[in-house]
Amino acid sequence: MAARQSLWAPPKEAEPGLWNPGAPKLWSPRERSQSTSTVSSVFSASNADGRIRYPGRRFGQIIKLKPEYIDKYKEVHAAIWPEVAKQIKECNIQDYSIFHDPGTGILFASFKYVGYDYEGDMGKMRENPKVREWWKVTDGFQESMVPGAKNSESGEPSWWKPVEEVFYQA
Repeated sequence: MAARQSLWAPPKEAEPGLWNPGAPKLWSPRERSQSTSTVSSVFSASNADGRIRYPGRRFGQIIKLKPEYIDKYKEVHAAIWPEVAKQIKECNIQDYSIFHDPGTGILFASFKYVGYDYEGDMGKMRENPKVREWWKVTDGFQESMVPGAKNSESGEPSWWKPVEEVFYQA
């Protein structure tokens, strides 16, 4: 029996953040590489135009929440602006959660990207004026752990610190 080849391998280093235009290009269903035949046979879901739906890639990121803003941060996220929620969904982000550790003040964000063009989708996110306004509000509650980071909108270096996935079980 032949050894089973993995369709996805975790990055060797933590990658740029969610809103980072320099993030690595994800697999494109239109590209033909040696792995696409395997992917095509495993994932049968496709759109009307024949593109195979990207099976998804999980991301994890961390940032510090300033202690004086804990209640306000939770309050604004309990009532996320509809335009922001809509843009996140339209940019092919699913299963998006943010967790808070009160002992350290760390916020941990986890989400899955399921689109066809990560860089393009993140560009759409950055272009949305309501998203940029949301970032201005929420960035004020946070303290980046990335040296040189200015804010969510600036891109490089990323505001949220990417973290490496070391284990996953579906």
